[in-house]
Amino acid sequence: MRITAQAKSETRHRILEVAADLFRTKGFESTTTRDVAQAAGIATGTLFNYFATKETIVTELAAEALARARKQFEKAEPSETFEEALFALVAIELRQLRPSRKYIAPMLETALSPLAAGQRNEPGEELRVRHLEMVVSLAHSHGFGELSPVALQLYWTLYTGALAFWAKDRSPKQEDTLALLDESLAMFAAWLADSANETKRSNGSNNTE
Repeated sequence: MRITAQAKSETRHRILEVAADLFRTKGFESTTTRDVAQAAGIATGTLFNYFATKETIVTELAAEALARARKQFEKAEPSETFEEALFALVAIELRQLRPSRKYIAPMLETALSPLAAGQRNEPGEELRVRHLEMVVSLAHSHGFGELSPVALQLYWTLYTGALAFWAKDRSPKQEDTLALLDESLAMFAAWLADSANETKRSNGSNNTE
């Protein structure tokens, strides 16, 4: 019997739904793929046709949350500075990711790790690319030119570091994360501005020779 596209979509949605519930209630480490399959009403082997690992499931849950965050961010009023725009983007992402805060750490250690960045077919690669595309777009809209690979790598390291801190932050309303994020993004924006000014000075010096 051929399974329709709609049936596959419904099964996939059900897997994500029950997995999120199990990860929140039992914990990521304590939840097995067998648990997820049983809760979704499918065989364990069938589960692997949709998701290769538990980390892949978490990555997809995060991807859906971040997609919602991007839509919300695009509807918001533009920020005056690049630093403020980055802060607003990440703050909205954190609000959307909040339901997965208890089980997001494994994804940060695997799919979103800076060490995995750039590796093709990694579960988090598309997620990383989409986020960095937003950062590049914001940089352009605030007068910056092309961001170098070094700049993007620095930003990604700061970003994933802030997410990792947030996942374990026990301060009220994760205020310590917001403070860390504010300081980190201010540092990145200042570094980027200094790099841009240095490039302009260097180009000006070359033009006068």
